[in-house]
Amino acid sequence: MSTSAHSSATESVTPTAAVREGGQVTDRLVALNAGYAKEFSDPGMDARPVLQVAVVACMDARLDLHAALGLELGDCHTIRNAGGVVTDDVIRSLTISQRALGTRSVILIHHTNCGLESLTEDFRQELEREVGQRPVWAVEAYSDADQDVRQSMQRVRTSPFLLHTDDVRGFVFDVTTGLLREIHSDS
Repeated sequence: MSTSAHSSATESVTPTAAVREGGQVTDRLVALNAGYAKEFSDPGMDARPVLQVAVVACMDARLDLHAALGLELGDCHTIRNAGGVVTDDVIRSLTISQRALGTRSVILIHHTNCGLESLTEDFRQELEREVGQRPVWAVEAYSDADQDVRQSMQRVRTSPFLLHTDDVRGFVFDVTTGLLREIHSDS
């Protein structure tokens, strides 16, 4: 049984099982959404996060950010990518989050046993050989999550586009214990 599927008592096939049985996981998820929509009611909130915080985290499926941080719908903006690294697109999202939607705090979360720790920038060359075109983006691979959190905090704190850089904190989430460990700046 998959722990990531949300199904009612009448639903017995998880998205993972649907794929094993030859089904399309997207079709399964869309069907599950129809059930969700039947029970859905407009929460009556706008896009401004109640807690005025944006969380930048890895896209890893083991991170349930709302549960891990005790967050409810509407509490925060969540920005996720491979590694949770601060890229130009993350700065773009944070800038919109702050300037248009009122966030003031930024939380950065990397995690233990991240897939980016096993990659290198050679990944781009491998893609170029395979498809005949090199990606314009960097892999942003790293071998030290703590150091990459520090680098990400520095990128946020020095961005000229962000209004609020005084409350930027970074953490590493332990995927085996569920605990956050705070990373402090070198300075």
